[in-house]
Amino acid sequence: MPALVRAVVFDLDGTLLDTLTDIVTAANAVLAEAGLPTHSETDFRMMIGEGVRRLFEQAVPEDRREPSFLENCVTRFGQTYSRSWDVTTRPYDGIPELLAELSRRGLPLAILSNKPHAFTNHCIKRYFPETEFAVIFGQRTGVPPKPDPTGALQLAELLNVAPGECAYLGDSWIDMHTAVAAGMIPLGVSWGFRTEKELRDAGAKLILDQPDELLAWLDSSS
Repeated sequence: MPALVRAVVFDLDGTLLDTLTDIVTAANAVLAEAGLPTHSETDFRMMIGEGVRRLFEQAVPEDRREPSFLENCVTRFGQTYSRSWDVTTRPYDGIPELLAELSRRGLPLAILSNKPHAFTNHCIKRYFPETEFAVIFGQRTGVPPKPDPTGALQLAELLNVAPGECAYLGDSWIDMHTAVAAGMIPLGVSWGFRTEKELRDAGAKLILDQPDELLAWLDSSS
């Protein structure tokens, strides 16, 4: 039987939005511009989730990973992605309906993402204009990225909800470890960038195969 849930927190990339192709296109453009090998979408699935700098730490050949070069890649990615972040990005099937029903039920909703904060806000305004999120946190200066629980705990405090009463949905080990470290309820989604095995190994309490399965899980606690 699930614990009482008083708020729902979502990861963004791979959980609410299929952003993969737009991220890969921008990242590969940066790599190609620097004369470096590019990577497939399959490769990038395993690189996305820990923030832009960490993405390039993995995507750039080891002998080119000096800090100044990585910082330049991060800057160039921001410039490139800002021109093409919404070309193919779309909500996953069933996500708008899920958000509408959760809002109808009066549950506070929040976003916790390692995507840069400005881009996180752009995505929410562009794709979910009718959904009121009580808190939206992308990656912010001075706050360590997930899986550090700092952002999650700040979010729970702003929601005025105990961490143990927050369900946290995500598609990667990063999200599950974040939820566990913050004392939230870790729920994995199988439609995202990573595997079900990764989610289970990382501590997912439940794996959701369709967005509306969250509603059934919540109903079973009422």
